[in-house]
Amino acid sequence: MTSHVHNRPVIGITADVTGDQLAVRRSYSTMLERAGGLPVILPCLAERAAEFVEHCDGIILTGGDDPITTEWGIPMHLQARPVDPHRQRFELALLDQLVIRKDKPALGICLGMQLMGLHAGGKLNQYLPDTLPTADMHWHRRAHEVGGELGSGQVHSHHRQALSNSGSMRVIGTASDGVIEAVQRDDHSFFVGVQWHPERTEDAELGFGLFRRLIEACLCCSAGSRKSVNRLAGLGSK
Repeated sequence: MTSHVHNRPVIGITADVTGDQLAVRRSYSTMLERAGGLPVILPCLAERAAEFVEHCDGIILTGGDDPITTEWGIPMHLQARPVDPHRQRFELALLDQLVIRKDKPALGICLGMQLMGLHAGGKLNQYLPDTLPTADMHWHRRAHEVGGELGSGQVHSHHRQALSNSGSMRVIGTASDGVIEAVQRDDHSFFVGVQWHPERTEDAELGFGLFRRLIEACLCCSAGSRKSVNRLAGLGSK
């Protein structure tokens, strides 16, 4: 069981790899701090994934370039911009741990959602303009409508790829043109992926609200762990 600093859940945030530097948009940590979390940037150390998951209360898999589909035996599309292989290896290692640790909430954003889906046996449309007349609706950070179990409203997206099949994850949100926009694992405390960027989305429910859901899930999991420990020790919960 992890400990909180001033009751703020510790949230690990994945980062891009640029040469010998790690990079992540400040908006992720800003939103998390506002939502009540303590953000921590995670280095791409696949061999330490289990330790990161153990010591963090929750994980955010951030946006980035495109998944390297050869990992699943599928050639890369010529228009794809592959993510750094060290980052992909690290995030898949995190996902290996997160699907086991159902008490560790996780939020996947854009690339993060795509990796969640691929890890769950899903398929990826590697270049939307090849098959989707409305592909530009999802490009250049344009606002567009989504609807589903997380709510309905306008979100901001910037992607040329999207899940065409979510594997063992359940689709819980779509765009008006049918693009899969949100997925979740039903056997987990909180394991949600969204194709849009909530850190840049003004809609209260689909933007900041997603970070609040993550933090609330972390607090609930922590409270549940304390109750379990108390029961084992013969103590009443307070």
